[in-house]
Amino acid sequence: MAKSAVSTRQGAVTRQAGTCACYVGESADPRSMRTRIALRDALAREIEETGDLTKVTVSALALRSGLTRRTFYSHFKDIPDLVGQIEDGVLVELRPVLSCLVSTNLAEVERAVKSYEPCPGAIEVLRFFRDRGSYLGPLLGDGGDPAFSEKLIRVVCDEVAGRAKEGLELEGLETLFDYYLTYTVSALVGTIVRWLQLGMREDEQVMARVLTMLVFVRPGDLYGKEIDIDVPAFGLALYARLIATPRTREGAATVPAGGHGGVDAASVARATEPASAATPASAAAHAASRAS
Repeated sequence: MAKSAVSTRQGAVTRQAGTCACYVGESADPRSMRTRIALRDALAREIEETGDLTKVTVSALALRSGLTRRTFYSHFKDIPDLVGQIEDGVLVELRPVLSCLVSTNLAEVERAVKSYEPCPGAIEVLRFFRDRGSYLGPLLGDGGDPAFSEKLIRVVCDEVAGRAKEGLELEGLETLFDYYLTYTVSALVGTIVRWLQLGMREDEQVMARVLTMLVFVRPGDLYGKEIDIDVPAFGLALYARLIATPRTREGAATVPAGGHGGVDAASVARATEPASAATPASAAAHAASRAS
């Protein structure tokens, strides 16, 4: 029986008709692959019918797939094992699909946004989910596995974090960046899950444009009111508040008195100026002072 731990050295993810058959070992034969696919599809239909993964039974899967309980247990320990192996297989296959999206630079993204085109790699990611929509929809839906979306978010964050930091001045922005990345990835994964739940009524081309625009749409944009923010100034102001506010919660980390992350006293002083003084010009002056 294949181990649920994901490892390209220990096993391989098999495909049938462009969809993930679920995580299987190198020794899996075609009959075993067919069995796993049948059980995977039966699981998806049972989730749809019962509306709750926890109510799915081995007997119901055996009946729906036309297999026996003995056959099920010859491949999986229990239903959580089946679910885990399906999810692990999806995550293994997703990583290389993300490579094109991750390698995109800001200039390419800007061109896509200005021309109302999808970000490079977005269509491939959506096609990945569409090809597997028959079972990813139920697994990621309200009656599926709540932890699956979190797994997806972690994988995507892991893949894009390094690239997202390239060329980024993190002075004063460490806290903001971590939450920004989590916020953005969570929103994108949530949007894809919503797309699956709605039956993927938009094609990949349309949905890729939606995802691309959502990353850059600000709440005010929807109502014709642009709200600009000076991110460097905000980051410094946030840092200043962190070091100025005492931590009273037991066990909470404290910021060293000498500062953190290379932010000097002058930077903190500028960050604590009134909001009206924190302008793009002041941020530019600060950047110039660091460059000199």
